[in-house]
Amino acid sequence: MPFNLTRRSMFPAVLTSIAATEANAQMPAGNARSRRALQIRRTAAQLQSNQPDPGAAANGDETRFPRYMAMFSKTLPHNDLGEVTPEAYESMVRAISTGTLSALAAVPGGPGKLVNPLASYSYVLEGLDGHKVPCAAPPAFDSPEQAGDMAELYWMALARDVPFREYDASPLIDAAGKDLATMSQWRAPKAIFRQGFDGEVTGPYLSQFLWMDVPFGTYTIPQRYPSQEPGKDYLVSYNEWLSVQRGAPPPEAARFDSTPRYLRSGRDLATYVWKDFSYQAFLNAALILLGQGGRVLASTNPYPTHPRSAGFSTFGGPMVLDLVARAANAALQAAWCQKWLVHRKLRPEAFAARVHHQLDGRAQYPVHASLLASKAVEETKRKYGNALLSQAYPEGSPAHPSFAAGHAAIAGACTAVLKAFFDDAAVLTSPVQASADGLALNPYTAGALTVGGELNKLAVNIGFGRHFAGIHYRADARESLLLGEEVGLGLLRDFALTLPEEFPGFEIRRFSGARTFISAA
Repeated sequence: MPFNLTRRSMFPAVLTSIAATEANAQMPAGNARSRRALQIRRTAAQLQSNQPDPGAAANGDETRFPRYMAMFSKTLPHNDLGEVTPEAYESMVRAISTGTLSALAAVPGGPGKLVNPLASYSYVLEGLDGHKVPCAAPPAFDSPEQAGDMAELYWMALARDVPFREYDASPLIDAAGKDLATMSQWRAPKAIFRQGFDGEVTGPYLSQFLWMDVPFGTYTIPQRYPSQEPGKDYLVSYNEWLSVQRGAPPPEAARFDSTPRYLRSGRDLATYVWKDFSYQAFLNAALILLGQGGRVLASTNPYPTHPRSAGFSTFGGPMVLDLVARAANAALQAAWCQKWLVHRKLRPEAFAARVHHQLDGRAQYPVHASLLASKAVEETKRKYGNALLSQAYPEGSPAHPSFAAGHAAIAGACTAVLKAFFDDAAVLTSPVQASADGLALNPYTAGALTVGGELNKLAVNIGFGRHFAGIHYRADARESLLLGEEVGLGLLRDFALTLPEEFPGFEIRRFSGARTFISAA
């Protein structure tokens, strides 16, 4: 049974109060439309303001462990073990707490720069404010969940060049699946390197929206992209890793394959989410779906069956494209609040250095025993001579904390918006999958693929592409996709207030499979 989220059912007292206030208040001079616009603004603001405050609880790593060993510190001064100097970390936290650029200028380190801590204080005036968005805390440094997340990243790094098409026959993928199945409290689905959201595990690993041609005005864009050369990984030398942690530029530039290809491997996907702009994949998905015509529009859209009017600025392409972009940046601001003000979680490349030193005896860290015993670490040491997590990008992770994940938050928000306008049960025509070399698209004939399932898959692909790069954990993507979903729903609630058409509202099938209804009444 769908969960009905309506303004009247959720906030009757609020709306009654607003109506009484507006009836009795002295309205500003102006015509009836100005008064109605003011009423809508007040109603939207009050509804969002009265959403329950979710609170924000960190996992306790910052205070539980000495020397800030479990915290993000890239570009700050570090000792030779790659541990941040406590004074530098405390200086960063104090500067962020002031909320001023002048305070941040005094944080030691560099020349690399911390990425946009003050965005965590920005206000969002459409939909949920970033500080109102619920988000669960990530696993603690010493937990079995964290160990499982890290073991998966070691395997994903080792498997970067295995074509998705060949996963079923790959001995490496088979070994990864068996090893991960032994991790205690591992929370992943049986389908390897997937999240397990509704419809996401059906069909090829990659979403159709990362392969299908994109209609772009008078031009059609085939989704063939330059990718990095197979077999080239970064920051597997300890001295290079340490230099980058201290804020130095990467020691070398990426090397790209000269032949553009359809995405066919973890390395290709990691490269895509390295060089994409914020909502690129979801702009492409919107354009692809809009190009499919009325067949894939949501049943709540009032225009496909109307005899004399078509949608455009409302319920048409301009509205869809506009809301996808709005949702993307609102989701980033919510993620940045979690990153800098709450969790400040260390990146996987730093966690792996703790594993490396635990194993070589130079330091002791509370790394869960299941990770130290995993075959993922054993295979990494065999390949590189150490337990550092190889990176797909020369610079490794960006200089902001790991949790929440920006790409995944954007993915969650944009996906929620797209589901409001398109029929999640509609079947995509002529599905494809990339060949093992990425030079061709072949027909996919093993079963039907739906709009909703492929949108969920696209969201997970974008989040997990950063995992293949070695810069985010599974928990980062999972919780950030859900965070972004709430951002997208909040935006839709506000815009439902502004629409003049007679329509029932927006119906969205969440990542979990549950349905949410945002009423227009």
